[in-house]
Amino acid sequence: MYVRDAKNRDEVWLLDRIEEMGLDDTAFRSRDYVIAVDEESGSKAGFGRIRLHTSDEGDRKQSGRREVESAEDICELTSIGVLDGWKEQGVGAHVIERLIEYARDQGFETVYSLTDEGGYLAQFGFTAIEEEELPPVLQERLSEKREETAPKARPMRLAVGRFTMPDRLRERFKQASKAEVVPDEVSPEDFGIDSETATYKYDTGS
Repeated sequence: MYVRDAKNRDEVWLLDRIEEMGLDDTAFRSRDYVIAVDEESGSKAGFGRIRLHTSDEGDRKQSGRREVESAEDICELTSIGVLDGWKEQGVGAHVIERLIEYARDQGFETVYSLTDEGGYLAQFGFTAIEEEELPPVLQERLSEKREETAPKARPMRLAVGRFTMPDRLRERFKQASKAEVVPDEVSPEDFGIDSETATYKYDTGS
């Protein structure tokens, strides 16, 4: 299992998975994503994105209805997804690790996330913050995200140098393999059939 940069040919696959999972695709660019891939089968197991908000995005009306200009670009971790069969094997953790490495390489000391999975991110060093502590552009984005994809989203922040990878997730990733996904059992009621009163063509009962 390894994590690589997304390529242009991955665009349709990414958009389909994002839609299936109900994730945020705002300002989609495939080059912002990384993808976890199984070396043996070539199957894609998960993905995630670092979204950069440039300083000119900060020139918007925000809290207090005053004009605020961002002093620097802002880095946001978003749209983390793991496919069925690959969950709980450290895939998401390693996608996040690669994205944090990219943020560090680009000179960011802080990464933000607007998420309803705060407990998951906390294990890597993210901490919850108040909405007022967000840069103005992310305050606006938080409102949009709550309206569109994640009603319970909360702001979190990571000092890049404090990122940690739990040993258990690193070990799981080394041994990761696709698990068989067993579909939920289908009952007659799923088809609108009352099992107590219905009769069946091939019923052999007397």
